[in-house]
Amino acid sequence: MTSITSVELNFLVFRYLQESGFTHSAFALGYEAGINKCTTDGNLVPPGALITFIQKGLQYLEMEANLSNSDADLDEDFSFLQPLDLITKDVNQLRQMITEKRKNSQMDKDKDKEHESYQKKDKDKELEKEHDGERARVREKERKEREKDFEKDRERIEKNKEREKQREDRNDRDVVRDQEDKVNVRHEENGASGEPMDIPLTDVEIPSSDVTILEGHTNEVCACAWSPAGSLLASGSGDSTARIWTIADGSSRFSSQNGSSNVLVLKHVKGRTNEKSKDVTTLDWNGEGTMLATGSYDGQARIWSTKGPTLDVDWRNNVSFAMSSTDNMIYVCKIGENHPVKTFAGHQGEVNCVKWDPTGSLLASCSDDSTAKIWSMKQEKYVHDLREHSKEIYTIRWSPTGPGTNNPNQQLVLASASFDSFVKLWDVEQGKLLCSLDGHREPVYSVAFSPNGEYLASGSLDKSMHIWSLKERKIVKTYTGSGGIFEVCWNKEGDKLAACFANNTVCVLDFRM
Repeated sequence: MTSITSVELNFLVFRYLQESGFTHSAFALGYEAGINKCTTDGNLVPPGALITFIQKGLQYLEMEANLSNSDADLDEDFSFLQPLDLITKDVNQLRQMITEKRKNSQMDKDKDKEHESYQKKDKDKELEKEHDGERARVREKERKEREKDFEKDRERIEKNKEREKQREDRNDRDVVRDQEDKVNVRHEENGASGEPMDIPLTDVEIPSSDVTILEGHTNEVCACAWSPAGSLLASGSGDSTARIWTIADGSSRFSSQNGSSNVLVLKHVKGRTNEKSKDVTTLDWNGEGTMLATGSYDGQARIWSTKGPTLDVDWRNNVSFAMSSTDNMIYVCKIGENHPVKTFAGHQGEVNCVKWDPTGSLLASCSDDSTAKIWSMKQEKYVHDLREHSKEIYTIRWSPTGPGTNNPNQQLVLASASFDSFVKLWDVEQGKLLCSLDGHREPVYSVAFSPNGEYLASGSLDKSMHIWSLKERKIVKTYTGSGGIFEVCWNKEGDKLAACFANNTVCVLDFRM
């Protein structure tokens, strides 16, 4: 290793004194050290040579102190050492000093991170409380508006009772005098709009003789579903009950009193039955028709036998089901398991509905974020993100078609109903819009495919239920009731439909083409 001699060092100090203005000190050093006899060429020594030499030595010492025997790379942070430390301490002392300072610095960083984490959690909790409060205010406002509408519907149905006998004798054309306006069916395929079609509703109105009204609920009826195993119809209401009605085979026409006697009442709360926290908003049968799952505003899912309650909402099979909530999440649960077997996250608003496809391999969901999504149990992220509606999507339904169904030669389709008053049909394989059905004037709350997959029923707050031909994509039958419609569903034979109305009634309609 090359080293510097004392003569060369004396020359560097001599030059430093000269450059710094210490003339007398430079003269004394030059005389005593014999600088004039030095062989070093002063022209080759740059200004500030001594300072540069000392700085490089300190840098080397600093690197040596920071580089331990086990380090592969140098630490980027050399801020632990000061120049005086490098001059007054050896390498081992410097290394010990660096180790202690690093530990103290890391502890300070950990404390800062923990403090920031606590601050963030507190802020998130405050934001969550604000959001919960806002959602509660919005829900309460919507509920009050609905109650006002329901009260108007009750007053109107009382006035219409006197006219009921006359209505039964009239032709179905008299029932829809207020619907002389024609409905345009807009067909959108591959992003292009088709020509509007004029549908004279007076030619397709379902007559009153084919309608049975089931009375018994004391508040709005929110949901209904036919049992796949027999002539049982389940309904859920804001009166905190679900009811299982026994519907006789053949014509739907029988007295309301006889129908009410063949009903099983499933109470969701003891005592008062008008508690809004116990509204029964959704229900669904298992595949065998032996158990009924219900969901209510108290946040609980219940499973009932046809004789009463058994456990704590779309069934995938007889032991597992999917459920959604206001937390924007989707959970797949299995009877006997304490925790969900699968959780899906992706919606940015409350998830209003979840439905399995006919084979139980795909799960569809819709949300207040105006999107519908299709999920697979084989992956965490959604398979398709369906974005065509302009407002909240309230419900979705799969067609009973495609491989593994009774209609394997027909295309599998997903229908979505939205507050924008449209019903949309989707190609689930490509994740694209097939067409839009434009026939309602108010939010559409329910859609249902016929068992043969050829027809689609839709119910809306405009008090009308339309039956669409999927082949012709037009309305072939319609019925107008005395209140908004919350749900429609077909029986397994496809010759009857049930509809839930805001005036506390359920209607059963015969369907013939």
